[in-house]
Amino acid sequence: MRVTARIPALAVALALLVLPWAGSGPASAAGTPTVKLSESQAGTGGSVTVTGSGWRPRALLMLLICGQAEPSRGVIGGTNSCANADGRAVTTDADGRFSRALPVSDPPVPCPCVVHVATATGAKAQADAVFQVAGHAVEPLPAETVGGRLSVLTDTVLEGSGGVLTWFGAPPTRTLVFTVGNVGTAPVRDPVFEVGTAHGVFAPQWDERQWRGTVAPGKKARVELPVELVAGAHGDYTVSLRFGGKVLAEQPWGVGRPWGVTLFWVLLCLVVPAAVFRVGMAVVDHVRPRPGGGRRSTTAPRGHRVPRPAARIPRPPWRTPAPEEAPASPPPPTLPWFTPDSGPGPAGRLSAPHDDRPRSPTTKGMT
Repeated sequence: MRVTARIPALAVALALLVLPWAGSGPASAAGTPTVKLSESQAGTGGSVTVTGSGWRPRALLMLLICGQAEPSRGVIGGTNSCANADGRAVTTDADGRFSRALPVSDPPVPCPCVVHVATATGAKAQADAVFQVAGHAVEPLPAETVGGRLSVLTDTVLEGSGGVLTWFGAPPTRTLVFTVGNVGTAPVRDPVFEVGTAHGVFAPQWDERQWRGTVAPGKKARVELPVELVAGAHGDYTVSLRFGGKVLAEQPWGVGRPWGVTLFWVLLCLVVPAAVFRVGMAVVDHVRPRPGGGRRSTTAPRGHRVPRPAARIPRPPWRTPAPEEAPASPPPPTLPWFTPDSGPGPAGRLSAPHDDRPRSPTTKGMT
């Protein structure tokens, strides 16, 4: 009986020792990210120490002071409502904890303000802590819409790719894909989203995009919205999604340079000067004076070239100039009705042939 009584007591003792360790592991792994501040109020130029726990181990976080925000509603205007220039980055340790000093600066919109902490890479997570910037303006938040309320459940993705026309400067286009869920109490029919594109540090340009469909309370839906940039756009862009005055998501977009336009201008800079040079040389060749004071006849057969005079090499001054040879007499003209072989020769008699030999005196006297 004593042995049987000791076994339950031993099991209870082991359970009390094991349960705290077993419970601490899952609780820490599934912990909710939290943020705490060393001070709840500070003026511009000061600093506040931000500590956090329950974050993903070795996660890169961004720390910002944002206006027009509260922990229950988040940052209504997105990062455009934050003092981005004075933000800080921090990496959590192996236990998901961090501590970082954050300089205090005025956000671009009035308070109420928060210290906003969000993951920069990997799975999205964020947390806010109430903070007051001393001396900064305070205005009430816009009224929250009652009824249906959409929330982005997945990361946004830009689908699509550029074509040949984009390589030559056509407007880059993509499709923004994401999944939304209705966390309100009323259905949302044909919601109108706002898609903004921003280049570098400039403010986004918003365009309305209506999605056809209905999201019932507690349901989710896949949404696809077209995104288009201006012609010739290249560089780092940010695509933002806004609904009901609140920024739901932001997606970076790196647009390649349209190298086809560059190639076109390089070829243009090579071809045009070459063509102008060829035209100029043709004009110079046409108007320049020809040997003998004449110009090249425009009626000459194609391919005919005017012979150029042979270059004469001057004689050295110490050499005696050779006597000039008398010009050769021109050949006798040939009449058109005689051939060269039967042409008229030297003048002769036209009478009958006779003897022209000289006669001796004896012979002459005898006759």
